[in-house]
Amino acid sequence: MSEIDLKKFNRVLNIYVQLQSRNWISAQQLADRYEVSIRTIYRDIKALENAGIPIYNEPGKGYALVEGYKIPPTIFTKEEALSFVIAEKLMEKFADRKLSFNFSSAMHKMKAVLRTSEKENVALIEDQYLIFDSTKTETTNEVLSVLLESVVSKIQIDVLYQKPSSQNAESRVLEAIGIFYEYDFWYFMAFCHLRNDYRQFRIDRVKQIAKIEKSFSKEHKPLEYFLNEKKQVEIEKVKVKILVSKKMAHYFNWDRNTYGFISEKQLNDSVEMIFETSTKLEYFARWFLMFSDIAVIIEPLELKQRVVELLKNATDKNQ
Repeated sequence: MSEIDLKKFNRVLNIYVQLQSRNWISAQQLADRYEVSIRTIYRDIKALENAGIPIYNEPGKGYALVEGYKIPPTIFTKEEALSFVIAEKLMEKFADRKLSFNFSSAMHKMKAVLRTSEKENVALIEDQYLIFDSTKTETTNEVLSVLLESVVSKIQIDVLYQKPSSQNAESRVLEAIGIFYEYDFWYFMAFCHLRNDYRQFRIDRVKQIAKIEKSFSKEHKPLEYFLNEKKQVEIEKVKVKILVSKKMAHYFNWDRNTYGFISEKQLNDSVEMIFETSTKLEYFARWFLMFSDIAVIIEPLELKQRVVELLKNATDKNQ
């Protein structure tokens, strides 16, 4: 089978799965999804009909399988069925284009076995649950997909990686061990042949990635081992105490857990917040600067001094 024939076969098969997964779907929706012309979709539908699949077409609605011609439904609870929608939306937000597409195809196969009432609930919520993130980095280079294949197949990858301290990206040959999400970013752990050691890499700093047809050079411990080791070598936690205007305290709620928030105490006109941060005080100081007009640092003195230095540098440069 040629590559073109295989592509058509997969598309026709997926169209059949989508017809199983929902009550109605239009030719335009199918054309948009598979990036082909509507005429091509018409030919695909005709191919399914020639194969004996009873497809019903209604103007204004689209295509559907004739009632009764469906694989036996698997029983899902309403909550389980609706969780499919949430999972698919999250993959659209956090995964790259290829991985998101593959996950969506898998979800269509799952939806295909839902009962009619469950499909109606899913269809109802699909357009009512949206995730917006203006800061999302477009991962059109399919980094996540290549990394997953590397981890599963145990093959090396060649990446161009740009460190925050460098203007230029450098080439690294890596053996990816696992992928994890932390502090609003995707990371992966890998054995680096350049450094001959294990390193953590941030995925949005990968400028280029390619598979190498070469197997891993050694056996690696699981990702959990390295994450536990990472926790053990974290810098000593520093206690931070700040005083925030009561009217403005809610602005801290968004990111404070990232910086080690422990507790808060209501005072007269203010809120006392306690942190035990394992991040560098430099990072905490820069985060605090966003709220420096509505909050006061009680301790430690080192943090207060660093904030003052940052403000002075900013003032000197902008005079």
